[in-house]
Amino acid sequence: MGTLRFAPMTEEQYDRYRQHAEGSYARNIADSGAMPLPEAQEKSRRDHETLLPDGLNSPDHHLWTAYDGDTEVGMLWLHVVPKSDGLHAFVFNIEVRQEMRRRGYGRAILETAEEWCRERDVVSVGLNVFGFNHAARSLYEQMGFETTSIQMRKRL
Repeated sequence: MGTLRFAPMTEEQYDRYRQHAEGSYARNIADSGAMPLPEAQEKSRRDHETLLPDGLNSPDHHLWTAYDGDTEVGMLWLHVVPKSDGLHAFVFNIEVRQEMRRRGYGRAILETAEEWCRERDVVSVGLNVFGFNHAARSLYEQMGFETTSIQMRKRL
């Protein structure tokens, strides 16, 4: 792996991402057992419309494509908001292209995001991870993320 860099998503990249992201998020919601797929699809559509009403121009939202040299390896969607104790960031989505996984790119994307946040005096970075995503949970814990809440359920 070379040097990772972020570039703002282009409109073309965003259009591809948005189509993929809505379906992926819906499947994750359904796979978690939180709700059936039809309701998850509607929730995903609504959430994306609410959070990104102006697409790439939505205030306080940063959508980047991650590159290793000239190779597109993944993406990051980061939201930064002021709170009473300073700026806080939230990772709405981080993805590594399927064929590029297990090579350290997820960690590198998060480290690059943390560096970007530190340069702007952001005091914390949060994210959500589905319970079944053990690989992501393990990575986040290794990187120092702490659990802030746990939602549980029991299938009957």
